[in-house]
Amino acid sequence: MRETPSEPNEREKLVTSENNGREQDGATEAFVAHRNLLFTVAYEMLGSAADAEDVLQETWLKWAGVDVGTVRDRRAYLVRITTRQSLNRLRTLGRRRESYVGSWLPEPLLTTPDVAEDVELADSVSMAMMLVLETLTPVERAVFVLREVFDLAYDEIAEAVEKSPAAVRQIAHRARAHVAARRPRGEVTATESRKALAAFQRAVETGDLQGLLDILSPDVVLLGDGGGIKQAVLRPVTGADKVARLMLGGLSKLPVVMTMDRAQVNGHPALVVRLDGELDTVVAVRFDEGRITGLYAVRNPEKLSHMREEATLSR
Repeated sequence: MRETPSEPNEREKLVTSENNGREQDGATEAFVAHRNLLFTVAYEMLGSAADAEDVLQETWLKWAGVDVGTVRDRRAYLVRITTRQSLNRLRTLGRRRESYVGSWLPEPLLTTPDVAEDVELADSVSMAMMLVLETLTPVERAVFVLREVFDLAYDEIAEAVEKSPAAVRQIAHRARAHVAARRPRGEVTATESRKALAAFQRAVETGDLQGLLDILSPDVVLLGDGGGIKQAVLRPVTGADKVARLMLGGLSKLPVVMTMDRAQVNGHPALVVRLDGELDTVVAVRFDEGRITGLYAVRNPEKLSHMREEATLSR
C-alpha cells in the first residue's frame, strides 16, 4: 500500500524557509547589481526613461518568480527578460506615437561624466542616434542594441528575441547597414563639441544672426517636441537661415527672463533653457564635421522629469 507523504516537520520547514530566503536574497542582489545595465537596455530600446522604469518593474516581477538557483548566467537571463518586456512595450508605443502631436523626440537624460568617457555608450544614447534607432523595426532595434552596444553573442540575442541565431545574424547585418547610412558623418571630439555649443549659445544669447549662421550647417534641421502641451514647431524646419531667424525671432518676443546653461545630456554637451528660473527646454545637438546639423528641442514637460537628477547608465 502506498504511503501518504507526511507533513514536513518543523526542522524541514525551517530549512526550506532558509533556502527560499537565500534564493530571494540572491535574486535581489543580482537584480540590483545589473539594474543600471537593464535600465540602459530598456532606455535604448524605448527612448523613454519613464517607460524604461516601467519595464524594470515588469522585469523584477518576472525575475522574482524564477528559481535563480537554476540560472547559469544571471546577467544574460535578466537582459533577456528586459528585452522581451521592452519589445512588448515598443509595439504598443509605436501605435501611441502615431497620434503624437508634432515631432516625437526621445526623453533627455541628465547623465554622469562617466557616460561621456565611454565613447561607444555615449554615441549609442545620443539624441541623434536614438532618432536613428527609431527608424528600425522593434526586432531590428533589439538586435542592434544588444549586439553593437552590449556585445551579446548571437545565440544569447536569439533567445532574447525568440529567433534563430542565423536569422539574428541577418537582422544584425541589415540593421547595421541601416544605421551606418544615417549616423553622423564624422567623429567629433568632446572639445570640438563644447566649442561649437559655446559658439551657438553665445550667438543665441546675443542675438548674433551671422554668428549663428556660421555655426549652423546649411542643411541643419530643427525638431521641436512640445507633445501638444507646450508650443513647439510641429514639423521639421530645414536650412540655416530659416532655423536661425526662427530661433532669434522667437526668443526676442519672450516676455520672461531666459537663461541657458550647458549640461551633459545623453552623454553629450547640451543646453538647458530656463524661463524665469523654471526648466523649460532641453536642446540637444548633432555635430557633423564641425557644424551643427541637428537641433532637438524637447519642451514636453512630461519628458523633462529626468533632468532633475543624474541618470546612471552602464554596459
